Amino acid sequence: MTLTTPSPVKRGSAHARSDAPTRNERWSRRFPLLPALLFTVVVTQLPFVVTLVISTYSWNILHPGDRHFTGLHNYATVFTDERLRAAVVNTVVLTASVVIVSLLLGMGLALLLDRKFPGRGVVRTLLIAPFLVMPMASALLWKHVIYNPTYGLLNGSIDAVQKLFGDDTPSRIDWVTDYPMTSVAASLIWQWTPFMMLIILAGLQSQPGDVIEAARVDGASTTQIFRLITLPHLRRYIELGVLLGSIYLVQTFDAVFTITQGGPGTATTNLPYEIYLTMFRKYEYGEAAAAGVVVVVGTIIVATFALRAVSSLFREEAR
Repeated sequence: MTLTTPSPVKRGSAHARSDAPTRNERWSRRFPLLPALLFTVVVTQLPFVVTLVISTYSWNILHPGDRHFTGLHNYATVFTDERLRAAVVNTVVLTASVVIVSLLLGMGLALLLDRKFPGRGVVRTLLIAPFLVMPMASALLWKHVIYNPTYGLLNGSIDAVQKLFGDDTPSRIDWVTDYPMTSVAASLIWQWTPFMMLIILAGLQSQPGDVIEAARVDGASTTQIFRLITLPHLRRYIELGVLLGSIYLVQTFDAVFTITQGGPGTATTNLPYEIYLTMFRKYEYGEAAAAGVVVVVGTIIVATFALRAVSSLFREEAR
C-alpha cells in the first residue's frame, strides 16, 4: 500500500487566490486611515508646496505691487549671502557642540544611574526634569537667573568664592555679551543632557548580564568591559541619540531669540533665527521661503539617517 502526499498548493492557484484579500477588503481596511492621511497632507504638505512656490518669487511686503517670478534666484542668494553663510556656520557649531557635550554628560549620568543605590528613582526623576521644562521658560531662566551680571547665580557664586580668599570685589561679568555662543550652548546642554541620558540608559539596561559576568570571571577589568563590550553594544543607541538630537537642535530658535537675539552682531544667529529676521525684519518673503526649504531639505537628510539607525536598532533587538 502506497501513501500519497498531497501536492503543495502552487502560488497563484485558486486556493491561494481565495486566501488573498480582495480589493474591497483592502480598501475597507485603509478607509479608517484616510481622514488622518488627508489631515496630514493638508497640514504639512500643502503649506510646503506653497512655500516652494513663494521661494521662486521676488516678494517684499513693503512693495506689494512689485512681485515677480525669479526662478532659483532666491536659492542663489541663500547660498551666497554672507549673513546666511554665517548662520550656517553658527548652526553647525551650536548643534555639534551641544550634541557632543550633552552626549558625554548623558553617558556619564547613565553609567551612574545604571548602578543600584538608595534613592535612585528620585535622582533619575530630578535628572530628567530639565528636559520637561518648556524651551522658552528654560531660556528665560538661564538669561535672568543664571547669566544676569548683577544678581545672576554665576556671578554670585564667583563672588562667594572670591570672598573666601579675601577679595570683596564684586564680579560683573556679562556672560551673554562676552560669551554669547557659550551661553546659548550651555542652556541647551542643560536641557538636552537628560534626553541623551535616557537613550543610553535604555541601552545599558538592555545589555545581557551574563556576558558581563562571564567577562568578569575571565578576569576583564572594568575599563576593558566598558571599552570592549559595553561601548560596542551602545553604538546604535549613541547613533540614535546623536541623530535625533541633531534633528531637533538644528531647529533651535527659542534659546537664540530669548538669550542673545542673534547677537552681538551675528555671533549666535543660526538658520531658524536668520529666517525669522529675513521674514519679519527685512520682509523678504521669497528669500525667507527659500532658506526655509533649504533647512527642511537638510533636516530630511538627517532624519533619513535617523530612521535608518532606528530600524537597524529594532532589527538588532529582534535577533
